[in-house]
Amino acid sequence: MKKLIILLLSVSVFVSCKNDSKSETQETLNSSTEENTKPSNGLMHLKGSFVYYDGAAVLQTKSEIYGVLITDKLEELQKQVEEYKSAPTDMVNVEIRGKVTNQKDEKILWENKVEILEILDVSPASTEENNVIKLGSE
Repeated sequence: MKKLIILLLSVSVFVSCKNDSKSETQETLNSSTEENTKPSNGLMHLKGSFVYYDGAAVLQTKSEIYGVLITDKLEELQKQVEEYKSAPTDMVNVEIRGKVTNQKDEKILWENKVEILEILDVSPASTEENNVIKLGSE
């Protein structure tokens, strides 16, 4: 009888854990689609980590990586993120509205490119997200 009870408890725990992972996956999908929304005017609302180094800019969201077209707005964003960086290669959390394109560009090799049209928010990245491995002697 004890073995039957233990078996039933084990099965019920296994089934309930399996359902939790499905709902967590669904929540992740919902949050990533809410994060990158395309309103009716053709602009996308993007939220992710941004870095601009050595003439190249990248925006990494939870689901995509975008090369950022170099414009005056990019330079403006770079000035805003400088105060949150301790090293030139640090990523900073940004929220922008921009126009996404797949047009070929000799300078930007990423498949998806974004032109920043509006800067909505800039905030420091958490220390967990900015882990950098430095090589060489210090």
